[in-house]
Amino acid sequence: MIRFNDVILLVVVFTSMMVGIFFPRFGSLFRHYPQYGLMILLFLSFISIEITTIWAVLKNTLPQILCLTLLKIVLLPVVVYYVFTVIAPSYAVAALLLSGISTGVVAPFISNLVKGNSPLVMVLVVVTSLLIPFTLPALIEVLLGQSVDIPLAGMIRMLSLIIFVPIVVAEGLRKVAPGMLQAIMKVNYPLSLFLFAVIIMGIFSRYAEFFHREPLTIFTAAAVGILLGGVYCGVGILCMAKRSVADQLAGAITLGHMNNVLIIVFASRFFGPLEPTVAALYIFPFFGLLIPLRMYHGWYTQRGSGLPS
Repeated sequence: MIRFNDVILLVVVFTSMMVGIFFPRFGSLFRHYPQYGLMILLFLSFISIEITTIWAVLKNTLPQILCLTLLKIVLLPVVVYYVFTVIAPSYAVAALLLSGISTGVVAPFISNLVKGNSPLVMVLVVVTSLLIPFTLPALIEVLLGQSVDIPLAGMIRMLSLIIFVPIVVAEGLRKVAPGMLQAIMKVNYPLSLFLFAVIIMGIFSRYAEFFHREPLTIFTAAAVGILLGGVYCGVGILCMAKRSVADQLAGAITLGHMNNVLIIVFASRFFGPLEPTVAALYIFPFFGLLIPLRMYHGWYTQRGSGLPS
C-alpha cells in the first residue's frame, strides 16, 4: 500500500499548486528558485545512490540496460508524441517531454516496494540521467524544430547544469565528508517536501491567470498523466516479457517512474503552462501505479506456482 509519507507528498504537491494558482502574489516570492530547488532535490536523491556499485550490474545485465535505455529516451517518446498528435494534439508536447525524461531517482525505492529488480532500476537511473541533457533537447529539436523557437544549446546547458552539478557535489562529499552526508540524510524528507513546495508554488503562480480562465485543464492534465502512466508500465512489462517477473517490474518502473519534477522546471522555462501542469499531476499515477504493479506481481507468482489466478 501507499505509505503515509507518500500521502503527505501528494498533499504538499496539490496544496502548493493551489497556493500558486489562487495566491499568485505569495507564490511569486519563489519564482526565481525552482531551478536551484530542483538541483538541491536531486543532490538529496543522488547521495543515496552509490555510483561505484553499478558496475557489477552493468556487466550482468548490459543487453537489458541497452534495450530499456533506448526505449526510455528515444523510441517511446517518439511513438507517444506522434500518437498524441492524432488523439490529443494540444497534449503532444507534454507527452513527449514526460516520456523522454530520465528515470526518477526514487525509482529503486519504488522497485523495492513491488519486489522488482532494484539494482537494474538503479543503473537505469544513473544511465538515463547522464544521457538526458543531450537526448531530450535533440528530440525536441528534431520533432518540434519547425514549430518552436528554442535554442538547442540553451536546453543542453540547463539540463547539464541541473543534472551534473548535484552528481558531482554528491560524489565529492561522499569522498571528503561522508559524515556530512549522513547528517543531511537525516533531514532528507522534510527538506524534500519544502523544496517540492517552493518549486511548484514558484512555477504555478506564473500561470495563475491561465488556470483561472481554464480550470478544467487541471483535471484533463491529470487524466492524460494517468493514461500515460498505464502505457509506460505496460510497455515496460512487455519489453521484458521473456524474463523474470522482477525484471518485468523493473521495466515498468524504469519507464513509469520518471523524474517528473525535472520536467516541471524544464517545461516552465521553455514551454507554456500545460506542459508543467501535466508533469506535476503525474505525481498521482507515480504513486498510484504501486497498487497495480503489486497486483501484477501477485498474479504472476500465483500463475507460476500453478494456483488459480
